[in-house]
Amino acid sequence: MRAVLEARWKAAVVRVEDLEAELERVRADLAAAKEVLRRRAIGLEEYLEALAEEEVPAEMVIGVSQRKPVGPRRAVPHRENAAGAGDLSVDYQAVMAAAAEAGVERLGARRAAVVLGWDSASASRVEGARARLKRLVERGWLVEAKPGRFTLPASGEADDVGAAGRPGGGSSARSSTTG
Repeated sequence: MRAVLEARWKAAVVRVEDLEAELERVRADLAAAKEVLRRRAIGLEEYLEALAEEEVPAEMVIGVSQRKPVGPRRAVPHRENAAGAGDLSVDYQAVMAAAAEAGVERLGARRAAVVLGWDSASASRVEGARARLKRLVERGWLVEAKPGRFTLPASGEADDVGAAGRPGGGSSARSSTTG
């Protein structure tokens, strides 16, 4: 009887080891698939943004329009080409206000997803928020102080930008000449 029990125990140990090895393989495959998904989501957002920029009429590019573009997507202007944070869409203004509130703790993608009203447990939503934060960095609105942590630039522009999400804020007509 003892030999039978030991044989069953050894078989169970082998089965557990096999399943643990398979679990590690599945985890590695899942991580790779998530990375592909993240890259494709960012690529899709960049493609849609490029399309939106191409569709801007020539008169809008040459002069400042008094009317804001209509539609769900709007290109993020470069900081030096904008009068203030009021030139950003409402979602981007909310992200900028959250970055101002975060201060030294800095803003992360998960918190940005919450600010945007998205499900922060959804990896795709968090990656979408991260893409928006990265876009703001590319355009000079935010700085990525350390990987995954975003904050306002250290210059005086931060005062204009920080007021973007507050009532009466973001209406400054001062333009920046910094790059």
